[in-house]
Amino acid sequence: MSVLTRDEAQTRAQLLDVQHYQVDLDLTTGDDLFHSRSHIRFTARTAGDTFVELKPETLHSALLDGEPLDTTTLEENRLPLRLTEGEHVLQISTTMRYSRTGEGMHRFTDPTDGESYVYTQLFMEDVQRVFAAFDQPDLKAVFELSVTAPEGWTVLANGITAQQPDGSWKAAPTPPLSTYFVCVAAGPWHSVRTEHAGLPFGIHCRRSLAPHLDADADEILTVTKACYDRFHEKFDEPYPFDSYDQAFVPEFNAGAMENPGLVTFRDEFVFRSAVTVTERQTRAMVIAHEMAHMWFGDLVTLRWWDDIWLNESFAEYMGYQTVNEACADLFPDTWVDFGVTRKAWGYEADQRPSTHPVAPDPEAVPDTASALLNFDGISYAKGASALRQLVTWLGEEDFLAGINIHFKRHRFGNATLADFIDNLAAATDRDVHGWAEQWLRTTGVDTLTPRLEGEGTRWQLHVDRTGSRPHRVEAGVYDRQPDGELTRRERLFLDVPQQTPAELTGPRPALVVLNDGDLTYAKLRFDEASEESVLRGLSRIPDPLTRAVIWNAMRDMVRDGDLAPADYLEFALAHLTEETELALVQGVLSFARTQIADRYVTEDERPAALSTIRQIARALLRRTEDGEAPGLRLTAVRTLIDSATTPDQIASWLDEGTVHGGPELDPELRWRILARLAVLGATDETTIAAELERDTSATGQEGAARCRASLPDPEAKAAAWSALFDSDDLSNYLFTATAQGFWQPEQTALLSAYVPRFYEAAVALGDRRGPAMAEAAGRYAFPSYAIDPESLSLGERHLNDDTMIPALHRKLVDQLDDLRRALRVREA
Repeated sequence: MSVLTRDEAQTRAQLLDVQHYQVDLDLTTGDDLFHSRSHIRFTARTAGDTFVELKPETLHSALLDGEPLDTTTLEENRLPLRLTEGEHVLQISTTMRYSRTGEGMHRFTDPTDGESYVYTQLFMEDVQRVFAAFDQPDLKAVFELSVTAPEGWTVLANGITAQQPDGSWKAAPTPPLSTYFVCVAAGPWHSVRTEHAGLPFGIHCRRSLAPHLDADADEILTVTKACYDRFHEKFDEPYPFDSYDQAFVPEFNAGAMENPGLVTFRDEFVFRSAVTVTERQTRAMVIAHEMAHMWFGDLVTLRWWDDIWLNESFAEYMGYQTVNEACADLFPDTWVDFGVTRKAWGYEADQRPSTHPVAPDPEAVPDTASALLNFDGISYAKGASALRQLVTWLGEEDFLAGINIHFKRHRFGNATLADFIDNLAAATDRDVHGWAEQWLRTTGVDTLTPRLEGEGTRWQLHVDRTGSRPHRVEAGVYDRQPDGELTRRERLFLDVPQQTPAELTGPRPALVVLNDGDLTYAKLRFDEASEESVLRGLSRIPDPLTRAVIWNAMRDMVRDGDLAPADYLEFALAHLTEETELALVQGVLSFARTQIADRYVTEDERPAALSTIRQIARALLRRTEDGEAPGLRLTAVRTLIDSATTPDQIASWLDEGTVHGGPELDPELRWRILARLAVLGATDETTIAAELERDTSATGQEGAARCRASLPDPEAKAAAWSALFDSDDLSNYLFTATAQGFWQPEQTALLSAYVPRFYEAAVALGDRRGPAMAEAAGRYAFPSYAIDPESLSLGERHLNDDTMIPALHRKLVDQLDDLRRALRVREA
């Protein structure tokens, strides 16, 4: 397939002005194929040659101004057009193929009730899988959609839909949109509808999830309305579309997609088992994130994909900030979760060879294949952190004033980084252009370390910086009380680099925490006295955000080889058992279980690491016997299951259907236990099949696939490998579940022969099934527990394979760097 280059897009944008699409889809033609017709009105500013993109199963006809085009000239995904100056009409009729990879028009049949659903995911260049289009973000047009669907289906789209007398569905015309924002979701949806601020609002899911959506509908709609109202307080431009629907769709690759008027979410956000308040908070943040895109992304859209951070960093920042402001009664402090989970994602991405600036040079994103690689922790988490630092430095009032100038100047148009910075600069006297060069055009993570000089009651606080960015930080100065509590004496705003050191009066602080409010993006270290205070008294610091900053610093110290993994676990045992902030408990235990126990300690050290993790979980379980902290208790139970090295206790839970003292085992916990028993060789196919009969849902199908692939049996491993790489039958979610089960650190001897087979198999898979499945293979099917120099050398040799598609290559670069880091940590 030909990928679109930036130069080609610029040339075509200079040639064409696209006004209108009429798209007609027929979804009644079977389970594999659908019919698609495009009627495109556009103007050529001069005579010239160009092309329209499409990826049909069959191209039936193409007419330009009523004259037939030679359909045999379609090469890969491009149909050439020779244009005269003036207005034109292009009509194309095709048969298209449904996808099972989450790209294009994805089709899913629910195993619970046999009902089928389809939805579009057209991001980047996948509109071509659904209808013919001039597929680039700066050729916006009005879209009118008509959909013929099976009887009993409801059709959702960007605009309000209505069923016509002939049974088809018609959507209201949209404002000018980029092609990748067009969305259709069709099926026998279960819907909850309401109105807010004079607009129709709706939430939708497949019928088998109806009871679970109904149970959470009040919370979802409360969050949606609160965020909508808060955005209208911040933005001068009103919500620019005619309705606001949110569809929770099956087998969705991303967390969500910001289609104007019809946001699509992965339907795991319709919780069918018990979840923690932090997981509910994540759902609220994603709702706010996607709603922010209605303005930044949909109303004003990037011109080319080098500016994808403008969409994602802004929405990430606004998502957390808006939930923090508008939903504080439900979720008191979202920035704690951001600090301990999302920010860590950014730090890790920024220390890999694949790092890139938040705003890369346009030349670094020459085509759509390279653009796809930038959807990572830098464009999301680092970019959001940079914007939070910008707001701290600029002030929120000036920041929002600049944003509103941006919306006004580029309404329903396209904009670049230069436009964004110019509009911010118009609202302030500060040097925003200089800030952008230092923060958005550079890579890497600065490190900040406090240094105290003085004696008696007079001290000077110096901040030593490794790196080049300016920072405005809060420094927390703490004293230790007689009871051991560390209380904040004062919090100082500091500009780094400093013109002069900060002056402190009083006794020498027991602890100095730079970036105490987590307002900048930097790694932290401690002076000697502060490190001692942290090791002794972290759990005695009242502010959870300060504790999050310190936990992140300790995590970084492990990853950099400055703190032994076993010492981190002992530190966690001393302090996490007293922790009350759920986001911190989840974040620290996740790092301990998936990184330290599975990667950073040797095979001989692993049993002790898992034992310490179980000690922490058991302590949390004892603390929560009164039922006052169900989220902490659920987290402890999950950790005990995942860290079990013998089957007895968790097998008895499965047999009895409950954990003593709660919780009752719901489907998620039952499949989690069974998967761990499979890894330990304490279950079999008969038991897995019986559990699948008990839970026939899509999630049950995934759980069974994960369990079967986890069995320490040569035949089970061979079957799983064949399903992953020898056929294309698995959907994206079943592929992921199978891959998650396949590699287990307990089974390295059994799996060693598969390590060298992975690379050629993954390259062939990427070539056949495309970037989404290639990325899944690189993320989930990579032999991440084969941590030895030979595996690293093997992987590095395969990176030279020029047949590897970019999505897989990027993922393997990251995986091999993580492997390299794990080896360094073990050596340190």
